[in-house]
This record gives sequence, structure tokens and C-alpha cells, in this order.
Amino acid sequence: MSGRPEILFPLFGALTKLDGIGPKSAQTLEGVGIAKPLDILMTLPLSGVDRHRRASIREVVAPSVATVEVMVGEHHPPRTRGRPYRVHVEDAETSFQLVFFHARGDYLQKLLPTGQRRLVSGKVEIFDGIAQIVHPDHVLPVAEAEDIPAFEPVYPLHAGITQKAMWKATRSALGLMPDLAEWIDPALKARENWPCWTAAMQAVHHPQATSDLSPHAPARERLAYDELLAHQLTLALARAATRRTKGIASVPTRVLSDQVLAALPYKPTNAQTRAISEIAGDLAAPLRMNRLLQGDVGSGKTLVAFMALLGVVEAGGQGVMMAPTEILARQHLDGLQPLAESAGVVLEILTGRDKGTARTTKLAALAEGRINILVGTHAVFQKDIVFNDLRLAVIDEQHRFGVSQRMELGAKGQAVDVLVMTATPIPRSLALAQYGDMDVSVLDEKPPGRTPVQTALVSSARMDEVVEKLHHAVTEGRQAYWVCPLVEESEVVDMTAAEERFKRLRAVMGEGVVGLVHGQMPPAEKDAAMARFVAGETKVLVATTVIEVGVNVPNASIMMIEHADRFGLAQLHQLRGRVGRGAAASTCLLIYQAPLGETGRRRLEILRETEDGFRISEEDLAMRGAGDVIGTAQSGIPRFRIADLERQAGQMAVAQTDARRLLNDDPTLETDRGKAARTLLWLMEQDKAILLISVG
Repeated sequence: MSGRPEILFPLFGALTKLDGIGPKSAQTLEGVGIAKPLDILMTLPLSGVDRHRRASIREVVAPSVATVEVMVGEHHPPRTRGRPYRVHVEDAETSFQLVFFHARGDYLQKLLPTGQRRLVSGKVEIFDGIAQIVHPDHVLPVAEAEDIPAFEPVYPLHAGITQKAMWKATRSALGLMPDLAEWIDPALKARENWPCWTAAMQAVHHPQATSDLSPHAPARERLAYDELLAHQLTLALARAATRRTKGIASVPTRVLSDQVLAALPYKPTNAQTRAISEIAGDLAAPLRMNRLLQGDVGSGKTLVAFMALLGVVEAGGQGVMMAPTEILARQHLDGLQPLAESAGVVLEILTGRDKGTARTTKLAALAEGRINILVGTHAVFQKDIVFNDLRLAVIDEQHRFGVSQRMELGAKGQAVDVLVMTATPIPRSLALAQYGDMDVSVLDEKPPGRTPVQTALVSSARMDEVVEKLHHAVTEGRQAYWVCPLVEESEVVDMTAAEERFKRLRAVMGEGVVGLVHGQMPPAEKDAAMARFVAGETKVLVATTVIEVGVNVPNASIMMIEHADRFGLAQLHQLRGRVGRGAAASTCLLIYQAPLGETGRRRLEILRETEDGFRISEEDLAMRGAGDVIGTAQSGIPRFRIADLERQAGQMAVAQTDARRLLNDDPTLETDRGKAARTLLWLMEQDKAILLISVG
């Protein structure tokens, strides 16, 4: 694959080639990520100003912008310093003043010669009963009227760059645009009535009215779609590259899995059954599986994952289940052990704690194939760990793993199948942005036997009453979590908040009843505190958010969240999912600091209304925006310049289907549309994707 196509060179040239941009402006723009003419084009106007010609300023209601032709009258220079300079002017129906501060008289005499006609445009205001325009935006000879657009775009500005400079630079960048062959599916383009790329660029930089600035204007929709399509093509190419590495067909025999299902006290949900069969189909195919299992807290992902692991064991291979922390790895072990025993399968755990002989023995058993399923942390990636025949890796809580780590996993076995589990319900558009290279199975039903969690809101002013009620519940044998918020991302302050709450609760309930876990504790202490709570020795566990992922204590039926207003919706939903795991009726108390703002109240009310994580995540996206929902820094979600994931969410799914279909029909992008798509990838700077286009 050769380098960037020559047709795109002008768009990747120097900024200083554009009108209005000298070396200094170029440096300023580079500081905010605008380094070439293409970046100028991708910086769309935020708003616009109506500068249609009017006969008189009487046609507008002050304060607002008017563009009128005037006869210039007398000049009134200021008599004392600090007073404004005024120029008297008349339009077709009335007279008014142009006002200038700190202006040089000789400059204004040239700009506005008395007795001549000029075109002025600016904001009309009434001051002391007199109409005036202070510092007009435009003053031009009538012959140059064309220089004032009827609707002037307003660009997002950066220090030292004026609207005039942006206007000039964008006009000159528009002149560099080549005619590019169309990469959008012709039927889609016709259906949506989208312009071609060049026409769309011209249109977004020449808006005619406010409606042209909306994300739903055809030109903006088209440019957003280009960005999403380039992104989905990149993911589809990554997916195709994964699939080209031949997998091993592991055909499940159902012998072991039927034993496990027979031993279960309940029947799997339809969603579980569907996911199990989708995965079995992937395992049996000779291509590498790369699937995301997305399920809400308590939707039964563990069973689905275990069935997948049994599938490869039935086919004579080994499986590994990886968790982000040791606590979670041990918990998976506890959850899977009884299932493994009912099928007579050997399950072992390997963590950083295994040392000496114990470790050597486990490694030997693993290499000889005497261990069927291994549970562990990323310690299972170390060089000396050799599997006999590793076929499937299940990764838990995925948003700490990006596409590249998923690819590295394959190195451990011969083209290992990958199943990723996440308990964070992600809105569909974001899931596609983040996991577009994967196939997705969704668990959208709860297994029977789970009691819904009662959620209530209470003001922190009633704290004493809350503590009293909790004390009463604890004496009746119930267990509770008490979560303190992260304060300002500082773990030290965060630790103090938790320690203070711990001391106060201990004073009320007595020694040994309350435990404490926070981010600053050594791992061994944290594990010990958790273990005491799991065993039921401590009744209340005061914690920072370290407990949100996956801890399972069926007897814990109360969740107190202090300063709930400081948490994101998804996080609150995850925390609440820690209770309601046993048969006891569970409650979750959201303690907030009054007064609550409008959005804060709405967020907490959504939680009170529903336990559906997918609905909660859609609301969260609508309220906070894409970057915040997953925390863009570590989310793997790309930052788009034009596409708006909240308002154009539906387009992401179309782009994914389109990208996959295009690659399916034309894997090496050699057809006319395929070549156009390569140009799109270069245009959107998806250079890495270009390397993935299969050579032969």
C-alpha cells in the first residue's frame, strides 16, 4: 500500500499557505490541534450572524445586528480623554450614531469620509434614547458589498485568531479541495439526500440560515457520517485481520454442559440460552472468535462464560478466565468451582501470590493439560506460563483493555478465541464506537429469584436518622455497604472521607462491627477486610468505589451511597448491583447534599424509577455526553471532530453495517468504491487502518 494519495497533498500542506494565516497564527492554531488546511475545514462554524441587507435599522428590534447602507455625516471627536468618538450617519429612514472608543481620528476620517455612502454592519443598541452601533463589525464602500455574507458563520476561536482570519482561511482552504470519488453507498446517499463531500464542505462553511448549523442539516450529517464510516472501516479492518488468522474449530459436544445445566437449581433465561448458542457457533467455526458479552449487573454472564469454557474443554482444549484484580479472580473461582465439580472439570487459580513449589506444580499441570480451566489475573501472561492447548480466553470487565491488548492475547495460544465480558451497559452508539471490531451478545433479562432493589433518596440533613435505622437493621443480622465518594480525584482526601465515616459508624455500632476499605490500603489489608465482610464477621463495610466491580456478598442487602449526587449514573447503577443478590429484600439509599440541582435530581430519580442498566446508560449519555459516560481518557472511544455521538447515534450502526458489507464484498478495497474508501481513510488519518488492508 503506497503512501498518501497525491490528490490529498494540498489539504495536508502548510497552514501559512492560507490567506490570513501568518507564522504566528499558524503556531497558535497548531497549539490547539489545527496543523493543516484539512483541520481548518474540519473546524465547523458554531453559530451564525444574520447580515441580510436592510433598508433601515428600523427593520430590526434592538439589540440585534443590522446591515444597512448609510450616508456619512459629521464626525464628533471626543472633547476629553476616555470619551468615545462619534460619527453621525443616516440610512433610508432614520439617523443614528457609529461609536468608537480609543480610535484614531485620521483612521476614522479615511474609513468614513463625510458626504460619502458606506455599508455598515453591526449590533444596533439604544443608549439614552439614541440608536447607535458601537464598533461596527464591517464598514465597506458600497461597491464591495459582496464581501459581507448575508449569513456570516461564527467559528470557535482561539487566542489571537479573529473571526476575519478564520473566514479568510476557510475560504482559501475551500479552494484547495480536490474532487474526490464517492465512498458512501449510492443507495444510502440517495435515500438520505446527502451532497457529495466537496459540496457538503462548501455548504457547512457557507450556511444560509441557523437551520444549516444543526447536526441534522444534510451537509453536516454527511460529513459526520464520513467520520463514523472511516472509524468503522478501521474497526472492520481490525476485525477482518483477526478473522484472517485462522482459528481452531472447537466443536462443543454438550456432554459436560448438559451435566452442569442439569445440576442448576434454575433454568437459564432466553437471553442466556441465545448467547450460549451464538458463542458455541463461533467456537465451532474455523475463524477466531472476537465477541463481547454485554450484560447488566446480575444478568448471569458467569454462567454463559463458563458454558463457553466447557465447550473448548469438551473439544479437548483449555480455557482461561482473566479478571482485573485478585479479589475478582477469587470470586470467579468461588462461583465456578461448584459448576466445575458438577461436570468433573479441573479448575485452578493462578495469581501473583503463587510462589515456589506450589507455582511450579501448577505450571507443570497446566503444561501437561491436567488443568482444564485456569482462573487468574494478567499474571497468566508471564513468559513461563505455558498451556498445553489454550483455545479460549474470557476477559472480565473489559474497559481497561483496548483493541491492541485484545490482539496480543492471541499470541499465547494458536489463535485463541476471545470472549470479553462487561457489566457496564453501554449505549449502543458508544458500544459500536468502542467495540465495533467485535461481535456482540447482549444479556437483557434477569435470572429468576432476584429480588428488585428498593431505591430511596434522602437528604444528608437526616444523617442521624439514617445511621439509627442502619444500626437497627444490623442488629437484626443484615449486612450493609457504605460508599463514600471520591473527592476531587485525590485519593488522600478520599481516604479521609472514608476514615471519618468509619470512625463515626464505629462509635455508634461498636468495635468489630464496621470494616474499612479504600484505595490507599496495601492489597493484603484490603483483601483481609473484604474477607471479614464476606465471612459475615463485620456487618458494615465502609468503602470508596473500589467495591463497584463484581464483589459478591449475597447476605449484604443494604447499600448506602453518601453524596450520591457526585457519582455518575452508570457508577451508581453498578454500586446498587452489589445488593439484591440473595433472597432478602434489598434497599439502596442515595444520600444527597441539599439543595440538589435540576440535573442532579433527574439523575437520582432515574435510578429510583428503573433497574434497567441499558435505559440508565442511554439517559446518562443524553445528560452527560459521550466523553463523560465512559471517561474518554481510558475508554478507547475516539474523539470525533464533526460527528456528535449523542445526536447522531443512529448513524453509527449504519456505518458499521456499511463498513462490514463493503469489506465483505471487496476485502482488499480494489473496486472503485473500495479505492474511494482508501482515500477516505487517508483523509481521516486512519493510517493504521491502511496497514491492515490485506495484501493478497
